[in-house]
Amino acid sequence: MSAATEFLSRPWVRWLIVALVVVLLIVAPLGLPEFANQTLARIGVFAVAVLGLNVVMGYTGQVSLGQIFFVGVGAYATAWGVAEGWNITLVFLLSIVVPGVLGLVIALAAARLGGLAIAMVTIALPIVGVPLAKRLSDITGGSQGVSARFSDAPEWSGLYDDQWQFYLVLIIGGIVFLLTRNLVHGKYGRAFAIVKSNEAVASSMGVSPYRYKVMAFTVAAIIGGVAGFLYMAVVQYTSPETMSFGHSITLLASMVIGGAASIVGSLLGGAYYVLVPQLTNVIDPNLTALLQGALLLFVLFVLPGGLVSLPRRIARAVRRSRGGTGRSGSPSTSPSRPATERTVTESTNTERQDQA
Repeated sequence: MSAATEFLSRPWVRWLIVALVVVLLIVAPLGLPEFANQTLARIGVFAVAVLGLNVVMGYTGQVSLGQIFFVGVGAYATAWGVAEGWNITLVFLLSIVVPGVLGLVIALAAARLGGLAIAMVTIALPIVGVPLAKRLSDITGGSQGVSARFSDAPEWSGLYDDQWQFYLVLIIGGIVFLLTRNLVHGKYGRAFAIVKSNEAVASSMGVSPYRYKVMAFTVAAIIGGVAGFLYMAVVQYTSPETMSFGHSITLLASMVIGGAASIVGSLLGGAYYVLVPQLTNVIDPNLTALLQGALLLFVLFVLPGGLVSLPRRIARAVRRSRGGTGRSGSPSTSPSRPATERTVTESTNTERQDQA
C-alpha cells in the first residue's frame, strides 16, 4: 500500500476531510454570487433525485424509468399545499406521503415482474403523467404550470434568498443522504444486494425478493418526493414538462455516469444533470443531445463504474506501473508478507474507500 493510500485510509483523516467539506459548504455560499448558489442548490436537488433512482436501480437491480414522475408529483404536492396555506412542515410531509403511497401501490403490482416488463411499467409513468398533469388544471395549473413561493429568506436570518435556499437543500438533502447511506450499508442494503445478484439464491436464504423490491421502489418514490419539494423550494415553479420522459432518460444517464450503487456517485450524477446541459448549450444548443450521448457512451466503455470509479482506476494503474518496476529489479520492501496478500489487502482497502 502506498503511503498516500495508507494515510487516507485512517479513520481520523477521512472524518477530517468530511468536516472540511461540510465547513466549505457552510461558508462558501456567503461569498458566492447568486447564480453560483442557485446552481449548487439545483445540483443538490437532482443529486437527491439520482439517489432515489440509485436505491431502486443501482442497489436493487430493478429497471426503473419513471423516477422523474415521483419528483414531479412531489413538486405538485408542494405547490398545492402552499396554495392551500398549509404549514410548511405539513407541506413537506404531503410531498413525501403522496409519492410514497403512489410508489407503494405501483410497486405492489409491478415488483413481481422483471426485466423488460417492469421497465415498460415504469416507462408509462412519465408518459401518462404529462397529459394527466395538463388535464388536472385545477391542481396543476395545466400546461402553464404552477408556482409556489415559500422559501424566501426570513428577515431574522440575515441571508439572501439564494443563500437560504442553498442551506435548505444542504440540510434536508444531507439528512436524506445520511439516512440512505445507513439503509444501503445495513441489513437492508445486504438484502438488496442479494436480490440484485440472484433472486433464487435470495429466496433460498429466506430473503423475499418481492418484499425488498417493494421496499426499494417505495423508498425511491419517497426520496423522489423530497427532491420534488426541494425543486419547488429552489425553482419555485413546475410544469408538466418537469416529469417528461426526456428528463427521465437524463436522470437515468446521470446515475450511470455518476456511478450506480454509490452514494458519492449520486452527487456526481446531480452535478452532471445540471452542469453538462449548461455547458453543451454554450458550445452549441443544436448539439446538446449528441454531446450528452457521446459522453454517456464514453463513460460506459471507459468507466463502466461511473465517474466515482475513476480514482480507483487511477490507483490500480499506478500500482501496476509500480509492480512492473519492482519486477525489473527492485527488491520487495516487505519480504515477510507475500505479494498476493499485499495485492488482496490493497484492493480491499481501495474498494472500502470507494464506498461512501
